[in-house]
Amino acid sequence: MGCTHDCSNCSEKCSGGIPKEKLNQLSSVKHVIGVVSGKGGVGKSIVTSMLAVLMQRKGYRTAILDADITGPSIPKNFGLKERAMSDGEHLLPVSSKTGIDIMSVNLLLEDETRPVVWRGPVIAGTVKQFWTDVVWHEVDYMFVDMPPGTGDVPLTVFQSLPIDGIVIVTTPQELVSMIVEKAANMAKMMNIPVLGIVENMSYVECPDCGKKIYIFGEEKSNQVASKHGFDVLGKLPMDGKLASLGDKGIIELMENDYLDKAIDAIEHKFA
Repeated sequence: MGCTHDCSNCSEKCSGGIPKEKLNQLSSVKHVIGVVSGKGGVGKSIVTSMLAVLMQRKGYRTAILDADITGPSIPKNFGLKERAMSDGEHLLPVSSKTGIDIMSVNLLLEDETRPVVWRGPVIAGTVKQFWTDVVWHEVDYMFVDMPPGTGDVPLTVFQSLPIDGIVIVTTPQELVSMIVEKAANMAKMMNIPVLGIVENMSYVECPDCGKKIYIFGEEKSNQVASKHGFDVLGKLPMDGKLASLGDKGIIELMENDYLDKAIDAIEHKFA
């Protein structure tokens, strides 16, 4: 009662805060990375998808837990249409073409366009079940696509899942500092390490000369990262080809180096 979720300044003897939810006996997940933002529409899902694809290409077994219950888009990026099945006791994730295990509420609905009109506690409970009731088989890296903001679901994920670190996704508009600081401050309250920042919609590349045009300015994310001591792990351009791959459900065919630095940083962090 009255918990601020800031364990560093707490006098209560509760063994480091709320106990994490346990996986079922059939599951094993080594590392859990949250992909977060302080606001919506910045591209968390495409960044989550790309990180999983790139890590899978490096030979790791990866998975995505889609915690954006009311706005799930991970299945769309991977072209998944089939519904998740059950063995009678546990849910089984749906595997992408390259073997990435995915669980999303859209994989449980008969109609993917049907809205999920649930209250916060039900949504939070669903996220917990995606962790505890799904068979996550020998996963090296799980990426959690978080909903925007600092409400029920991000709080549930931070409290209930053993998050090893987060990647903050932002855009280069003036709102960038507020976006990053909201996510960063919540992570600090919950004692979750920030692995770095990914800036989406960073620039446009001229198709003729290849020049990078920074429509919203070039230094915003660098300045904010420097202020907080974070690394900039990548800058994604406004890339119509990349967007088309997501729309067509073939994100696994992407060929770019936008997030290579992010993958190297994550791999080095947990090597």
